[in-house]
Amino acid sequence: MPRVVLAMSGGVDSSVSAYLLKKQGYDVVGLFMRTGVHEPSPMMSEADRGNRKKGCCSAIDAGDARRVADRLDIPFYALDFEGDFSRIMDYFVDEYTKGRTPNPCVVCNTWLKFGKLWSYGKQLDADFIATGHYVQMIDGQVHRGADANKDQSYVLFGLRKSLLPRLLFPIGGLTKDEVRAIAREAGLNVAEKPDSVEICFVPNNDHAAFIKSRHPELGTAGNIVDREGNVLATHDGIEKFTIGQRKGFGFGSASRRYVLEIVPESRDVVIGDREELLASSLLASRLNWLIDTPTEPLACQAKIRHRHEPAVATITALASTDVRVDFVEPQSAITPGQAVVFYDGDRLLGGAWIERTVQS
Repeated sequence: MPRVVLAMSGGVDSSVSAYLLKKQGYDVVGLFMRTGVHEPSPMMSEADRGNRKKGCCSAIDAGDARRVADRLDIPFYALDFEGDFSRIMDYFVDEYTKGRTPNPCVVCNTWLKFGKLWSYGKQLDADFIATGHYVQMIDGQVHRGADANKDQSYVLFGLRKSLLPRLLFPIGGLTKDEVRAIAREAGLNVAEKPDSVEICFVPNNDHAAFIKSRHPELGTAGNIVDREGNVLATHDGIEKFTIGQRKGFGFGSASRRYVLEIVPESRDVVIGDREELLASSLLASRLNWLIDTPTEPLACQAKIRHRHEPAVATITALASTDVRVDFVEPQSAITPGQAVVFYDGDRLLGGAWIERTVQS
């Protein structure tokens, strides 16, 4: 039987993936990434313990994953990734303090799930690596998941092309409702477990508090200004803002204002009208292709954030791993630090990290 290492988070998606892989005849080995965050305190209330289930890497989640593995009679190992995960938390803090908006889920998938975890899988002589992502492998290429509302292809643009023949995504052709129905039918204890909806290492989704707790010496307070440089208010941290944000300015206005730019050197947050958020082009770096590298400008569809509708664009490679993306229609709130991800219909082509917009 071909051996597959499966990233098990203790959630319903990876649990059903384990069930389906075993049913298909694979020799399944479950691996849990122990990151050292969100460990419950003995003094924690039952309500707070329940809220921990919104994460994907706590001791509670490890217990859920182990119970599923026991029920399915598959080997299960909890691996210590605390040191590696600390790099992701440092990246998260560094990006915010540079006036950028990080995407730790992309980094976690690239560095850990399909990096370190696969390295461990090779030590076990595994033939494949699997996860519970809602994406599909079709003819050896990554495609968007069948459930458009759950599609996770955006966060996988950083995969190594050489890894594609080793990938399995057992639930990619299913909807979330179908996955939960299979879990109930299989008697898995996580059938009704809530989805992970927050960044797992940020308690209560409070980015600013997390950054301050990790680096209390950082000073990120500054001014809220308009395009002319007029000071409209003060703020207590640029990490509380992202491009396109329209709340949290601390003052009223006759018209809605939006964050247009974050200037880390002065710690100014520049706000203005919605129309000023529009841009037709962007520059991005650290380009990663999942197809043969194009030698000419490539027409495709591009997403500038996870929930963005792909927009028609042309990609032009620049020096090294830099790329310019030109959209047919201007796009709103292009955000440095986020990923721009490229598609041909449902097929994932690759992506890069947004650096800045380009004025025509």
